[in-house]
Amino acid sequence: MRFPPRATRVGAAAALLSALLVGGTVAATPASAAVGTICYGDLPSQAYDTLDLIASGGPYPYSQDGTVFRNSEGVLPGQPSGYYHEYTVKTPGSSTRGARRIVTGEEYQEDYYTSDHYATFDLIDFGC
Repeated sequence: MRFPPRATRVGAAAALLSALLVGGTVAATPASAAVGTICYGDLPSQAYDTLDLIASGGPYPYSQDGTVFRNSEGVLPGQPSGYYHEYTVKTPGSSTRGARRIVTGEEYQEDYYTSDHYATFDLIDFGC
């Protein structure tokens, strides 16, 4: 059985929700509608490799891995600059980095997966 490398992130979704609610009510917006959830077991196998690299601190296959993700699209919850970092999830057969990424948020230790180059994100649920 494979154990998630960031098992210490149990309750990350609850912590994120609490953080969002502390500041007041959270209104549904088109951007927030693009954030769903995905079970850890439903990720593509290459995402496990990326999560393992994140947990061990690299080395990463691409120079862009670990850089600040600016959330320019506004799909993820608003956070200060530098909060999010992005990592490549390799796409078999692609001659480029492809469109798949893991984006991490450090304070609440959440991990998001996108398969469509930041158009939509799924919060990774390590409990299923």
